[in-house]
This record gives sequence, structure tokens and C-alpha cells, in this order.
Amino acid sequence: MNSLTTDLAQFVADLSLRQVPVQGCDIARMGIADCFGVMVAGARDTTVALVDRAFSGLGNDEAASLIPSGIQRPIDTAALVNGVAAHVLDYDDVTLDGHPSAVLVPAILAQGEASQSSGAEMLVAYIAGYEVWAELLVREPTPLHRKGWHPTAMRGAIGAAAACAKLRRLDAKTTATAMAIAASMASGVIANFGTMTKSFQVGRAAQSGVIAARLAQAGLTASRDALEHPSGFLAALSPEGEAELDRPFVAEQKEWHIVRQGLNIKRYPTCYGTHRSIDGALDLIERHDLSASDVEKIHVSTGETQLQMLRNSRPQTGLEAKFSMQFAVASALIARKVGLAELTDEFVQREDVQAVFPRVSIETTTATMENSAFAPTDAVQMTTVAGNTWKGSPIKYAKGSHQNPLSRDELWLKFADCLGVDFPESAKVRIFESLMRFDSLNGPNDLGLKYQ
Repeated sequence: MNSLTTDLAQFVADLSLRQVPVQGCDIARMGIADCFGVMVAGARDTTVALVDRAFSGLGNDEAASLIPSGIQRPIDTAALVNGVAAHVLDYDDVTLDGHPSAVLVPAILAQGEASQSSGAEMLVAYIAGYEVWAELLVREPTPLHRKGWHPTAMRGAIGAAAACAKLRRLDAKTTATAMAIAASMASGVIANFGTMTKSFQVGRAAQSGVIAARLAQAGLTASRDALEHPSGFLAALSPEGEAELDRPFVAEQKEWHIVRQGLNIKRYPTCYGTHRSIDGALDLIERHDLSASDVEKIHVSTGETQLQMLRNSRPQTGLEAKFSMQFAVASALIARKVGLAELTDEFVQREDVQAVFPRVSIETTTATMENSAFAPTDAVQMTTVAGNTWKGSPIKYAKGSHQNPLSRDELWLKFADCLGVDFPESAKVRIFESLMRFDSLNGPNDLGLKYQ
């Protein structure tokens, strides 16, 4: 049996910014900036206020800021509440079969503020957490979704623990303990998608990382082989029992997962399983100038695992609509966009939106992309009332993906929209530019958030 837990911990403890490829640092900065904007937008959601009220009375000596208000909360509560805000809109980035920044950024900002960490230290912590998360992913050939696990909540807790251990400057032995503690804190199921609890699961993963690192530093013990043991994390979650437990991890020979897999930045605030189909639907609508009254039938080809997540065929709320292929297509057809304004109860319940749902048929495949639960491609076909059938090209990479990225200007437009009218334009520009040179900051307070 190899020593994956301790070897990964040694990698985290030894990691420095000069070891990371330039492209990896660029990707991490982009992820932090995008997640920050999404967090600000998500902070307006009622779910975030609900979670904050429930936890605001629980205290310890360490404190960190809620974003964007700057209100002080216990460090683990700040990570939890900001994590809920980062994910509640389903507008946060995607890769590693989950949403890494929505877990890592809230945990790192909270721990970094309490530890008075520099921007460079927090950037290294992000990359450390990403790499640990990725290593757990590549050792499991079957998507966790198939067993009902929420991969972000499960692997995210351990990635966040690694990141927070880095910021606490824990040695390799204590870092291993932190990750082992987090392995017992990981939790989240797909059945709660489309409810407030989905974002709570992500916030809880960020919080678990903070707590695990603090407990490890305080002396709580945990198994040094909690990840790779036959009764450990990887084996316990493996849907088919095929997790790679014995393959050695050699830091000197590792590839940089953050360079190879990168981040997929979302253009739409919906489950990423809909994004290629939305791209395809919008392309057909624009090319053929289609309206809802023109279209009799819409056929979508997608993946079986994607459809498992897209469980709501007749959504009635904005939350439910985030996990509905029928809504994704309907919004594209009626509004010619799928944005924050469309993900409201009022829009979802409109008669013209609801009328599109029965026209949508879905075909699935069990085939998947490498290192992804998604189908190799998605495709959309529309048949008009006049009898014309328009077939879209199969789409492998959504706009905003690592392979088909947003430009800096497109990233800025999303960021500015997320910050909204609460922030003057000058503040939006200042914060965005600060985030895009994150490793040059002295610490989170350099963002000038108090908070505008």
C-alpha cells in the first residue's frame, strides 16, 4: 500500500509559487476573480442570509469577513456563508467533476484573512487545494454522481483542508492529519440538487476545510492513510469499487492538473450540464431567427449522468430551473439568453415558458468524456411548425471552457454584472484589477472591500 495521504501532504507543505507553471498561476487568478464576483452576486440570495443567521452566534477567537458586507464572523462561519454565496447561483466555475473555486476561494479568503496571509500565499494555497482535489479525481474512474454523491462537497472538503493547512503553515505530518480529518467531514448528495441544500453542501465543504486544519493544528489525531486505506475515503466513495489505491504519488514526476484541466468559467447561472445545449440552442435560434411560436419540437442529445443531475422536467422555481434542460432550452428560445434575470420564480412560472417544456425531448448516452461525467458532445435539433428541421452541430466544449475560454473582456463583463448596481463602476474596476494580480496583494484587505 502506498502512502498517498502523507505523500500529498508533503507536496502541499513543500509547494512554493516558483514551482508552479505560469499558466497555472494565470488560471488560479482567473478562478479567484470569477468566484469573487459570483460570491458577491450570490450574497444577495435569501439562502445566504438564512445560513448566516443560523451560524452567526457560534464563535471562536479567529474572525474573517463576509463578502461583500465586511461583517465579521468566526472564520469557519465566514467560509461557510461565503461558500454558500459562491455556489447558490450555480454561476461558479466548473472542472474536476465539480466546482473547485466555490469551495477553495471562500476557505482561502477566510483563513487568509485570519492568518494575515499574503496574496502570493493564498494563490499557492489555491493551487495546492486544486492539485489535491485533482489527484483524488484521477484515481476514480467512475463519476461519483452515479452513486448519488455530490463530488464538489466530497472532494472539496479535502482540497480546502489542504489549502487551509498551507495557509496555517502546517508541516507535512499535520497537513496529512488535516486532510484525514476532512475525509470524515465530507458529505453531500445529488438528491438535494435544486434546493438550498445544494449550495449549503458546498459551503459546508469550505467550512470543513477550515475546521479540519484548525483541529489538526490543535492536536486532534486521524489516520495517516485515511485517503488510500481499503476502508478509506477513495474506496468508500467508489461507485464500482475501482479506485486506484496503490498507485504511488511522486511529486517530482507529477503533471500539473491545473494546467491540463484548467477551469471552465460559466456563461450561464445554471447547472453546467446544460451549457453546451444552451450554446447549441442559441446558435440555432440566432441563425434561423426562431421564436417560441415558430418551434414545434426541440430534441436534445446529452449524457445520462448529466440528465441525472437535471432532475426537474417541469420546474416551478428559479432554483429548480437551474437543474432543468427543459428550462434551459425554453429560456434560450423565449428570452434569447439564460442569465440572472431569467432564473427567477416569476420568469420560470410564465405561461409561455411553461408551454415550451412539453415540446422538449431528450436522448441520452452512457458514453463520457475523459475525466468527466459528461457526454462526449451535446447537440440540439429544432423542428418548426412549418415543417423545417434545423440540426445544430455537436458541441464538445462550451463557451467559457478551458478549451474555448472567455476573453479578459468577457470575464470582466460577467464580473461587473455580478457586482451589480451596489458598486460604483470605479470600485468594480479597482477590485477586478486587484483580483487579476492577486499574488501581488499584501492580503485580502488590499481588495478595498469595506467594501466599496
